[in-house]
Amino acid sequence: MTAFARRTVLAALALAPTGCVSLLPASNKAPQLFRLTAASDFPAQAPHVSWQLLVDTPQSPAALDSDRIALSRSPTTIDYFADAAWDDRAPTLVQSLLVQSFENSGRITAIARESLALREDYVLRPELRHFEAVYDGDGPPTARVLLAAKLVKMPERVIVARHSADTATRASANRVDAVVEAFDTALHQALRETVDWALEAGR
Repeated sequence: MTAFARRTVLAALALAPTGCVSLLPASNKAPQLFRLTAASDFPAQAPHVSWQLLVDTPQSPAALDSDRIALSRSPTTIDYFADAAWDDRAPTLVQSLLVQSFENSGRITAIARESLALREDYVLRPELRHFEAVYDGDGPPTARVLLAAKLVKMPERVIVARHSADTATRASANRVDAVVEAFDTALHQALRETVDWALEAGR
């Protein structure tokens, strides 16, 4: 047995008494896919901006640059839920939801991914520093999202503002579907905060 396999087995054994989550993959079983949703509950009367924005793909640690749903049982370890995955790599997923959240705000017309041809006034450069379920006790985990961002003025390529949205939501149960719901809530908070900050900073 490899060192990685031993760590995974030990993590699963440590988790087993607390509930229904499994870290051990079932043989030849395709993972269940989960998706998250964009923020949409923005104030109706917020000021509109006329400038154009491109959203870059978030930078992230290698352990989070995956479609696997990450979990942490200590500050120095990362594992993944078995038989469950996001419907895209986490950085690409967050990029798409950022774009959708800006659109849902109703405050900006020209918004796109950085890879698209758009004459941008600003580029948003996000960094996904945390995106994992944290087991810090005997109960259900807490979904933690830390989304940092820089707003870059173009064509000067000058950073005009920085922001960090650090949110957390405890899952209602120690099940993957409940953990995903907690991720959705925590990510909504981070997306709303980032959108509001960027639109104000760009003014």
